[in-house]
Amino acid sequence: MIRCANPLEQYNSYKEEIDTAISSVLTKGNYILGDEVKSFEQEFSDFIGVDYGIGVGNGTDALLVALKACGVGPEDEVITVSHTAVATATSIIMSGAKPVLVDIEPNFYSIDLSKLESAITEKTKAIILVHLYGCPAEIENIKKITKKHNIFLIEDCAQAHGAVYKDSKVGSFGDLSCFSFYPTKNLGAIGDGGMVLTKDDSLAERCFELREYGWKERYSSSTFGWNTRLDEIQAAILRVKLKYLDIDNKKRKRIAQMYKELLDDSIIELPKERKESSHVYHLFVIQSDNRDSLMEYLHQKDIFVNIHYPLPIHLQPFYKSILQTKELKITESIAKKILSLPMYPELLDEEVEEVSVAVNNFDLG
Repeated sequence: MIRCANPLEQYNSYKEEIDTAISSVLTKGNYILGDEVKSFEQEFSDFIGVDYGIGVGNGTDALLVALKACGVGPEDEVITVSHTAVATATSIIMSGAKPVLVDIEPNFYSIDLSKLESAITEKTKAIILVHLYGCPAEIENIKKITKKHNIFLIEDCAQAHGAVYKDSKVGSFGDLSCFSFYPTKNLGAIGDGGMVLTKDDSLAERCFELREYGWKERYSSSTFGWNTRLDEIQAAILRVKLKYLDIDNKKRKRIAQMYKELLDDSIIELPKERKESSHVYHLFVIQSDNRDSLMEYLHQKDIFVNIHYPLPIHLQPFYKSILQTKELKITESIAKKILSLPMYPELLDEEVEEVSVAVNNFDLG
């Protein structure tokens, strides 16, 4: 059996160090917002190239904290895409604002710049820019648009840990950026976790307050906030894994290159890489006109593939009932074709070959 993702193998790769890190937390007896969280916040913000990291409970909360730090609330609009994890839109709803969903470009699955400005209104407070599958979006020009219209830019980097755009890591461009440390991510915990990053002093202060009851001083809420704290044990695990993130991303890139070479003669559409950027292949996403049949064929061969994502947000029952979204042609078209092949750093060469042979054989009929 070949899994689409395999966080257990990631744990096994660094088992001794992770077990030692967990044991150290347990014996110290400080389990909430201690030295491990502080150290990881500093180390990860340094890795991305910003001044502040605010550890939170998960990636969805990271987005919500970022939105609330920007003052987003009822009557506001936040622009993003429909082709993303539902957490992106969920955070906007939780903030009290309205999601405005824009179509994507077909090659890199990120927001279509040609359609972005027409979606901006006097109610637009922020844009959540999603770097999907590990591929950086066209952030330089999007940043120019946000500055022109004086709106906040929030990067959703949940699938792009370590990805680079023009010599800088994604997560270093926006007013704030948000990361998830869900176990299957390029930098994954063994449980939930997330972080908000920023270079801005006042936004950082607001995020720290929001993540713990609005406290500036303990037990005294000077503003609104809630409980969304990164766990000490997860922070300790992430500190271990962060040391190997660049190495693991190189392994992902090598696997992606193997796929591209082995599937070069196939009729499927292979993922593309944006110029002047580094794709970190959180997912290796192909397109096939016979996606559902290909998926069933691979599952029969114990090759477990997945779809990220089968139903765009604007077509999901809840969001369809509350949003008036125009037809998103590219989004709706690619949702019927995309398929994620197995991708994780510990994937063996012979497994990549087995997957590729199976895909090629399906194409041959």
